[in-house]
Amino acid sequence: MKIISILLSSFLSITVLGCFSISEAQPSVSEYKPVVVFAIRHAEKVDQSKDPELSDAGKERAALLAQMLRSAQIEYIHSSPYIRTMSTAAPTAQAHGVKVQEYDPRDLPNLVEKVRIMGGRHLIVGHSNTTPLLAELLTDEKSPAINEAEEFDRLYVLTVGKEGKASSVIIRYGKQFISKPGE
Repeated sequence: MKIISILLSSFLSITVLGCFSISEAQPSVSEYKPVVVFAIRHAEKVDQSKDPELSDAGKERAALLAQMLRSAQIEYIHSSPYIRTMSTAAPTAQAHGVKVQEYDPRDLPNLVEKVRIMGGRHLIVGHSNTTPLLAELLTDEKSPAINEAEEFDRLYVLTVGKEGKASSVIIRYGKQFISKPGE
């Protein structure tokens, strides 16, 4: 009888544990790792083609970004799979010894969920239409549109606290974008 009881107990333990997967595990409050995201649009590109490289000005801006973030302790870098975004991320990735992870810019909610679960410090390189949306998804704060033709100097610093409360700050770097009246 004792053997049957031990076997039944073992079977129930295995069955109950088998109902949970490691991917479903959420960090406990004591394990929470704060989230800091530096989010930018890619730097200047050489032309308006579908997947252009960075221009000389864009390469300078990407290098400046790496210099600005040199003490930011970046742990993760995410980029959409385009030459201009990957090239913008590359100097920072090299400086921090981090591999660039590609994400689908059409599925920002998935990226936001991943970042929140991972915690830590992230650089996310996107586009004029995705970067403000990413900031809104992380913080629930409305973000102004980016001027597609000329604005490459916006850097979001997004922080997410333990209870999920988030905030954002926009700073400018490199050659300044000057909006025209009415923009």
